[in-house]
Amino acid sequence: MTEQRRPGLSRRQLVKYAGVGATFVASGAAATSGSAWAQDDDDRTRHGDSRNRSWRAGDHHVHSEYSGEFDTSVTPPRFHKGADAVYPIVTNAIMAKHFGLTWAMCTDHGGPTHSKVNLELAYPDLLRSRQLVPEVLQFWGMEFDTPKLDHHTLMIPRHDDEAKQLFELESRFAKFDAFPTDPARDTEAKMIEFLKAAKDMRDKPLVIAHHTSRSATGLGVYGQDTPREFRNGNNIAPEIYVGFEGAPGHQAAPLNGGARGGYGNHPTYGGYDQMTARVGGLWDSLLGEGRKWWITATSDSHVHWTRGGADFWPGEYSKTYVLARQDYGDIMDALRNGRIFVTTGDLVTTLDLTAKGRGREAMVGETLMLSRRDRNDVEIEIRFRPLQGKNGNGERPEVRRVDLIVGNVTGVNANLDADTNPTTKVVARFGPRDWRRQGSEYVIRHTLRNVEQDLYARVRGTNTDELEPLADGKENPWTDLWFYSNPVFVRVS
Repeated sequence: MTEQRRPGLSRRQLVKYAGVGATFVASGAAATSGSAWAQDDDDRTRHGDSRNRSWRAGDHHVHSEYSGEFDTSVTPPRFHKGADAVYPIVTNAIMAKHFGLTWAMCTDHGGPTHSKVNLELAYPDLLRSRQLVPEVLQFWGMEFDTPKLDHHTLMIPRHDDEAKQLFELESRFAKFDAFPTDPARDTEAKMIEFLKAAKDMRDKPLVIAHHTSRSATGLGVYGQDTPREFRNGNNIAPEIYVGFEGAPGHQAAPLNGGARGGYGNHPTYGGYDQMTARVGGLWDSLLGEGRKWWITATSDSHVHWTRGGADFWPGEYSKTYVLARQDYGDIMDALRNGRIFVTTGDLVTTLDLTAKGRGREAMVGETLMLSRRDRNDVEIEIRFRPLQGKNGNGERPEVRRVDLIVGNVTGVNANLDADTNPTTKVVARFGPRDWRRQGSEYVIRHTLRNVEQDLYARVRGTNTDELEPLADGKENPWTDLWFYSNPVFVRVS
């Protein structure tokens, strides 16, 4: 692979800033012959989009060497880099670019007084990485030590005071930032206080839950993260607290004998969290209330599996695609408003889901408005583009089936612990004989007849023969690939 670097930057300087990543790329060790990750904008542009938006792959959960450790035997605690994750920020950016990402986010762990580490040490390195790898828009934020819950992405909008904004939120609300530890920070009341403060900020951040069932002990037997807490947080700040990881990171763990996703208590299903993978489960329960609650897919990269870790590089295996311009604000707007699909193993590179009726149409994240006075047939159109080259495993995966999933929207559930939507069903399954080719895309159409009540539709697909994703064991993750759209809503009034 030809080394890419900015004009005027020597190889020695690149290696200095990029560390192992520059050596990795320059040596060609990560290159795959014939790869087609980097497609031009014309090839990625959504059919018919007039706002110059295209599907752009990214990752909002990536760790750097600033996920370290603290020596608390001294005051203030002394920080040591590289104890948990090992790569410089710019290494992750280089590898993200190599694997076809156009945006990414540094999300390091917190700890006692970590807010100062972020402000004084990590943020200057992010600024240097933005200069060295401008092709990847690099957001600032952290893996937030969420009060009462497991970790979450805290994503800060790009603006001149972004570092101060993160410092304010982390120093005030992260449950482990105080030294000595303050038990009052680890309460649901503190989480609600944090969300209210975030909601009142001029530059509004995003909060997305991580590996939500990693501490669950069974199917529907939840651990740190519960349906009640998701509902309460989304009720307080619906434009801030917008979703969870559908496909958690650490997907390479089985390659070194571990559990996929690090889910050692209860497994993932096809690489996806049970809250997402179970049809009619928690995600569908939230959507059935009409909540704008989205899923993403991330690497959670700490240490690459070839160095004994459990991870793939950013973009190597999991991708979160957003329909957006190559602009910080528009990418964040797409995440906030559900213009998202996710995939593993580069099974698809575009996925458009559209609901049409009465001369109107809506796509993922949007709502199609219909009148109850009319006889409403809703046409669902699915368009997807398979990978044109080879993925990170040197293969060109094939989509074997696409499922259309539909559930009713019945309004807010009085039971905050509800985790099922019994109306949600797979209403149609499609194989290669059911789709037709249009250029480089495949198109599927299906009509929902006599729609008389509010509903949502979402799509998933796979390279397997499994009708429902099976509980994961130690299988090679490259053999078990799935993609999921976010929903499109239909409202009949």
